[in-house]
Amino acid sequence: MPDRRGATVMDDLSDEIVVDKILIRLPPKDVGRCRAVRRSWRDATSTPEFTLAHHRRQPSLPIVDGLPSRFVFLRGGSGDGAVSDQQFWPFHPNPTLSGRICLHAATDGLLVVSHGCRFHIYNPATSRRALLLQPEHTLPCHSILGLYRHGAAGEYRLLWSSTRGDEPALHVLNVGDNESKSVRVTMSSPSLEQAVLQGLPRDTHYTGAATDHPPVHHRGNLHWLRRHCGAADITDIIVFDTQAESFRLMHTPVKLAHLDKLFHMEGKLALYSIDHRLTAINVWMMQD
Repeated sequence: MPDRRGATVMDDLSDEIVVDKILIRLPPKDVGRCRAVRRSWRDATSTPEFTLAHHRRQPSLPIVDGLPSRFVFLRGGSGDGAVSDQQFWPFHPNPTLSGRICLHAATDGLLVVSHGCRFHIYNPATSRRALLLQPEHTLPCHSILGLYRHGAAGEYRLLWSSTRGDEPALHVLNVGDNESKSVRVTMSSPSLEQAVLQGLPRDTHYTGAATDHPPVHHRGNLHWLRRHCGAADITDIIVFDTQAESFRLMHTPVKLAHLDKLFHMEGKLALYSIDHRLTAINVWMMQD
C-alpha cells in the first residue's frame, strides 16, 4: 500500500520485482548494502544465476595488475577522454602481507588470483574469496590456462596445466567442490596433439606469465594463439570447447608473428598483427 504521501513502499513490492527489476540494476556496492537489509534479499542475490545476470549488466573494464598486492580497474571518463581508476585488494593489506599477488584468469566477474603458492577465486563485487585446491597427483610446475562456466552443469571450472620439462598434463577442476579430472588432447595425429600441448601458454604461481596471453572467451570456447611451431609447422588458434571439454585447431588468416594477439571486438573473435617494421597494424575479424 502507498504511504501517507502516496509513495509506494518496499513492502508493497514482491521479492521477484525487487530482485529482478531493482537489485539487478544496482552497482555492485549497492547490492552489497542491500544484502544486509533482508535475509530474503541476501539469499536471492547469492545465487549463481543472479551473480551472472548482474555481472552482464555491468560495464566491461580492463584490469591492470598492480604491484605488489593490488589491482586497478580502469574506467572511462565522461566523454573527455579522461580515465579514472578504482583499486581493489583481493587480500586485506597489512604489514605481514608479503609477496606478489598474481592475476591468472577471469570470467563473469570472477578472478583467479594467487598469493605465494596458493590460488584463490575472488569476487571483487562482494570482496569474497575462496581457496582453490590444486589438482591431485600433479607435476611440479602448475599453470592456470582459463576459467569458464560449464553451461550444462551450471558450475565454474578451471583448466590447469602441470608440467615437468616437456611433459604437460591437463586437468579440469570444479570450483566449489574442488574435484578434478584429467583431460586428454585427442587429434587426428600425434604431431597435432603435441602442437596443442606445446602451444598452450604456461605460467607458474610465481610469475603469472600466462596472463600475458589470456584466452579469449567467444561463444562458449576458449581461444589461444599457438606460438610454438613443432613438427606440424602450422600456424593456428587453439580452441577449447568448454562444454565437450575437448581441443581443436583453427587456422589463422596470416602467419603468426611475435606481436600478434587475439581479442574480442563487437561480439566477434578478432586478431591483430603488427608488421615486422612496426609501422602498420592489420586487424581481422572472424565472420559467421
